[in-house]
Amino acid sequence: SFSWICACVRAAAVAWEAGKPLSIEEVEVAPPQAMEVRVKILFTALCHTDVYFWEAKGQTPVFPRIFGHEAGGIVESVGEGVTDVAPGDHVLPVFTGECKECRHCKSAESNMCDLLRINTDRGVMISDGKSRFSIDGKPIFHFVGTSTFSEYTVMHVGCVAKINPEAPLDKVCVLSCGISTGLGASINVAKPPKGSTVAIFGLGAVGLAAAEGARIAGASRIIGIDLNANRFEEARKFGCTEFVNPKDHTKPVQEVLAEMTDGGVDRSVECTGNINAMIQAFECVHDGWGVAVLVGVPHKDAEFKTHPMNFLNERTLKGTFFGNFKPRTDLPNVVEMYMKKELEVEKFITHSVTFSEINKAFDLMAKGEGIRCIIRMEH
Repeated sequence: SFSWICACVRAAAVAWEAGKPLSIEEVEVAPPQAMEVRVKILFTALCHTDVYFWEAKGQTPVFPRIFGHEAGGIVESVGEGVTDVAPGDHVLPVFTGECKECRHCKSAESNMCDLLRINTDRGVMISDGKSRFSIDGKPIFHFVGTSTFSEYTVMHVGCVAKINPEAPLDKVCVLSCGISTGLGASINVAKPPKGSTVAIFGLGAVGLAAAEGARIAGASRIIGIDLNANRFEEARKFGCTEFVNPKDHTKPVQEVLAEMTDGGVDRSVECTGNINAMIQAFECVHDGWGVAVLVGVPHKDAEFKTHPMNFLNERTLKGTFFGNFKPRTDLPNVVEMYMKKELEVEKFITHSVTFSEINKAFDLMAKGEGIRCIIRMEH
């Protein structure tokens, strides 16, 4: 009954090889198979993860590939067995999924779906091991199950969160990755009590979202830590009240923070992926009740070293993935937070380009300019 949905030819930004500018190409997008949806992407944003895998400096290079995973769009067609969404629904694609059937999905404590958790090396669909993108019959590979740098993309239904159609997709698209990750790390995992002190390591998009989460939770002091002092002024808009640049101090950051806060901060959130920052984030929390949350992704050979007494003195170290949000269950509620004006999203969006100017977004990120650049798919 679904055979009438045919392939369509649409523009996509293809990465032919590592580190080379993306090229806008006419790509054939196959119809969705069972449990898949085809989505018309209206807005997509560039996240640091796209750049990291585009550079391919330390992971398996998979090319030619269509990157992109932070986006908003409208369901165009659905494959067999899809009941959760229908054509016309507004959705956010998510790089990690929720099958709703596995032990992780059924657990109230986890969002690490067995079937659909992030896989950066797989460039094909799970069901048949094939790509839904091709040029002249040759496959173009997918990226983290989303590939949103394309006017149309095909995803597993478990990687698609259905949201309020009133929400402006050009704003809430940034909630599908980085902003939700940082926000959730604070409100779902660190859970700073009202009036508490929170240290945020790294003031990129994720760190600023973590600061925003701490502000929403009612923290009274939010200390931003970054090696780039240019970020401090911007970070005030996200609730940061004080700043520490490790380069300004001769002693370790954890000692600087302990002096500032009478023994240590109540909560810390690490958003850099630098192993030294991770250790500092743990060692800077107060004994007895301090909780440190790791968000950043470390180098594959990194090792976390600290004295066991730091744990025995009642400090807690936690990790989080996508802010502990279950994508399909929880993202619609994050969008509602925005709709109720409990969460500001506009301040994260500093630039906007057309799809044909997508390489400009990469240039902005390389220069460290701005927080999020929205790419408008309409030509």
